[in-house]
Amino acid sequence: MRRNNRRPFDEEKETNKIVIISFAVLVMAVLAFIITFVVYRNYLNKQTNIAKNNTSITDLGKTNQEETSSASSSIGRSVNEMQGQNEVTNEIANETSTEKIAINTSNMEKQNVNEQNTQTTQSTEPQTEEKKEEKKPDPTFTKPVEGQVVTEFAKDTLIYSNTLQEWVTHNGIDIKADKTTVVKASTEGTVKSIKNDPRYGITVVIEHVNGYQTVYSNLLTAEFVKEGETVKQGQTIGTVGNTATFEIADDSHLHFEIIKDGEYVDPNLYLK
Repeated sequence: MRRNNRRPFDEEKETNKIVIISFAVLVMAVLAFIITFVVYRNYLNKQTNIAKNNTSITDLGKTNQEETSSASSSIGRSVNEMQGQNEVTNEIANETSTEKIAINTSNMEKQNVNEQNTQTTQSTEPQTEEKKEEKKPDPTFTKPVEGQVVTEFAKDTLIYSNTLQEWVTHNGIDIKADKTTVVKASTEGTVKSIKNDPRYGITVVIEHVNGYQTVYSNLLTAEFVKEGETVKQGQTIGTVGNTATFEIADDSHLHFEIIKDGEYVDPNLYLK
């Protein structure tokens, strides 16, 4: 009796299994169909897009060829036109350059004339300045010491020397003065040298304008000035001494000379 009750239950269980499996197969078949449909549709869309792209590329190629041909033809026309314009421009430029050359030549001639005039003016100006410098007044000379002239100027004649006991020339004048008498600058100038001359003893040489020099010899000392110093007229430059070996036998005096452009001149003609 128990075996008969279990049999229908087993059959029902098997039937349910078959239904479930069938339903699962059906669902899988539907899913497979849907997937296949979607994939196929995407494939068709891709093929359509590729065909469209090929058509667009072909159209673009044709358009580019047309544009290229039109551009080349227009470029050819432009080049020809430009060549013609260049020829005309070159002709105008050549004519213009010829005119400019002629104008520049005339301008250069004028410039050369102006430069020559300028050079002439410039060369004339320094000469004018030099002439102005030459027109500076000669210095005025005063006696460097007060006293009697005991030996005169004798450049072209001879005088008797008590020291040398012979007749000699004399390039200056001797002004009698006591030892230590102050000797003053005869005029404004610059001290050129201070030396101990073997013939005329301690000597100061002063340079003046217009090529003049004054020479003060037979000094006892010259410590009041130094070489290169600018002195004024009447400024103390030394004192009278007895250091000139060529005139040591004479009375105490100042040996004074004036030189103009390297030549000895008579001081008596310049002293005021």
